[in-house]
Amino acid sequence: MNKSNIILIGMPGSGKSTCGVLAAKALLKNFYDTDLLVQGLEGKRLQDIIDTKGIEYFLKKEEQAILSLNVDATVIATGGSVVYSRAAMEHLRSLGKVIYLNLSYDTMCHRIKNITTRGVVMRCGHTLRDMYDERLPLYSRYADAVIDCDGNTVEQTVQKIVRMTDNGF
Repeated sequence: MNKSNIILIGMPGSGKSTCGVLAAKALLKNFYDTDLLVQGLEGKRLQDIIDTKGIEYFLKKEEQAILSLNVDATVIATGGSVVYSRAAMEHLRSLGKVIYLNLSYDTMCHRIKNITTRGVVMRCGHTLRDMYDERLPLYSRYADAVIDCDGNTVEQTVQKIVRMTDNGF
């Protein structure tokens, strides 16, 4: 297995899926969305899995799905909660380079309008701010590179991913 994969991590609304598919096209790579993998394996939308089976069940299924990945020449968009699993992140790092799409809290809030239906893992009693603060150091810990996405268009973020990849970061 070579490390030709690009793995995108970041907060909900950071553009992992949207930018990932466009970056894959520009880089002549495949595209894989781990949220879609989990949905396919469970036969339910992410939010339905969280609502009916609970957060811990969801996180376990997400980890299992990621540990099953064995791909080359692929841009992988992960779910925002992937950083809660050390095993999943170590597996992803063994597959390629991890790019953290960084957003400020305000930008994240501005971008995500469907928080109650999009399958965001938030622990009971936690606010969006709590989730943001909890995940921030985890994204930084696992990132090989960071792209600040505040104020970027989708196209600008895609260009940065492509440029970074072409430069062999």
